[in-house]
Amino acid sequence: MLEIFKPTWMVKSIYQVSPTELKQAGIKAVLSDLDNTLIAWNNPDGTPQLRAWMEALAAEGIPLVVVSNNNRRRVAKAVAPLQLPFVARALKPLGIGIKRAYRDLGLQPDEVVMVGDQYLTDVAASHAAGVRCILVQPLVTSDQWNTKINRFLERFVKQALQKKYPEQTWQEGLND
Repeated sequence: MLEIFKPTWMVKSIYQVSPTELKQAGIKAVLSDLDNTLIAWNNPDGTPQLRAWMEALAAEGIPLVVVSNNNRRRVAKAVAPLQLPFVARALKPLGIGIKRAYRDLGLQPDEVVMVGDQYLTDVAASHAAGVRCILVQPLVTSDQWNTKINRFLERFVKQALQKKYPEQTWQEGLND
């Protein structure tokens, strides 16, 4: 049961993952959670670092699609400045939204990666959809009220994962 919460990779920040590393891993598209993964939940404009990473992905022909549990209006407003496609109401930890995203791209599960900052939603959903997952550290330490509940429960999951998989630690990129 614990394996559904085990990420494929643990990287401090998604901005550290280069398009070259993604291509070497056979990744043709990146699916990403929104809040505290791509943008801080309380900073919808993103950062120059995010924009540089998005430009690097685009230059290599790797699409970036937001897969979020938020409603359509909230996600559309958040990604408008970034001009990103998205799947709202993804129903994570179910794999429904992730599957919809990679099917819309015409890709197979082994050709995409899901990026997120939560074990209970993002990592579990990636397993449910049969895709690899990059767990990242949250961009900010504060969370919306509903995420605070998940963070509390995640403490127990993290402890169990660290005990069972002590070799899995935070990396600077996929190849560290």
